[in-house]
Amino acid sequence: MRLMRTLGPGSISSLLKIILDVVYVALWIGVGAVSLITLGAVLLSFNPDLLGEFTMNMNGDKLVRQWPSVIGALFTAALYLAGILVIVSRLRRIFATLMAGDPFHPENVARLRIIGMALAALELIRYAFWIFSIWVIPGATKVQPTLSTTPWFSVLVVFVLAEVFREGARLRREAELTI
Repeated sequence: MRLMRTLGPGSISSLLKIILDVVYVALWIGVGAVSLITLGAVLLSFNPDLLGEFTMNMNGDKLVRQWPSVIGALFTAALYLAGILVIVSRLRRIFATLMAGDPFHPENVARLRIIGMALAALELIRYAFWIFSIWVIPGATKVQPTLSTTPWFSVLVVFVLAEVFREGARLRREAELTI
């Protein structure tokens, strides 16, 4: 039984790079679609009569009363997708260096740091949306956000990995200078 390689062409990293490429395109489509829907919601909020008696929720409240929450949710979704897009684009670049057989490329350090910052930003966006929903949506105070340590642990792990990659790049540079 032959095991697949982890680095270089035809490796597991090249398969993951292909998957990330597909996700990247899908995210761009998602960001575009959500942005257009958000723009449409903002424009419709100026003249909600265009929708007639369209209702938004199970209580039968007219959409007019729900515009701030709809626009806020759509805007948050667009921000969240954009954050995920940043993460996936940096991962694509990291995996491109893995396919090239160069895992300790110096730029991977900055890429990992950006991924860590984006993960932290996504978690902060989630908290901000929760606060916004309490302010705008009646009855939303009953829902408490989950304060999970997992996202923050992930942020710390990514920053530690960035430092590991920084040290690997430094050692590689030193080895290249050694004769």
